[in-house]
Amino acid sequence: MEWLITLDNINAVAKEFWEKTEGRIVFAFHGKIGASKTTFIHALCDVKGVKDVVGSPTFSTINEYEYDCEGTKKVLFHMDLYRIKDEEEARRAGVEDALYSGYICLVEWPEKAAGIFPDDKVDVFIELVDDRTRRLKIEGI
Repeated sequence: MEWLITLDNINAVAKEFWEKTEGRIVFAFHGKIGASKTTFIHALCDVKGVKDVVGSPTFSTINEYEYDCEGTKKVLFHMDLYRIKDEEEARRAGVEDALYSGYICLVEWPEKAAGIFPDDKVDVFIELVDDRTRRLKIEGI
């Protein structure tokens, strides 16, 4: 599945993304620095109704956000593994615990600890088309 994303349609694409991936909880976001991974994750959180400030967890590794799902508070994890050296460091940081928590996990730079991801993860690829447009592809659904 593939979309072209601009700032004009990012929330509509995020809404469709959630519809197409319903029931899936671990999402591995691949893309170069500046590909807009965090920007799209911000839109995904907006569509879910996250009220917390959504920002890059580059230094904290894991940000935890809450959202309301039909009257029930749910948790969503946003992780950035860019500064992680290997799978063992990811485990020590709590990444594996989050991945298997049963809550939605949106993970940037998953290749840093690829071996700890569940087999049913959804791979999301974001690439630059031009300075205003990104191509988003999802695999694994």
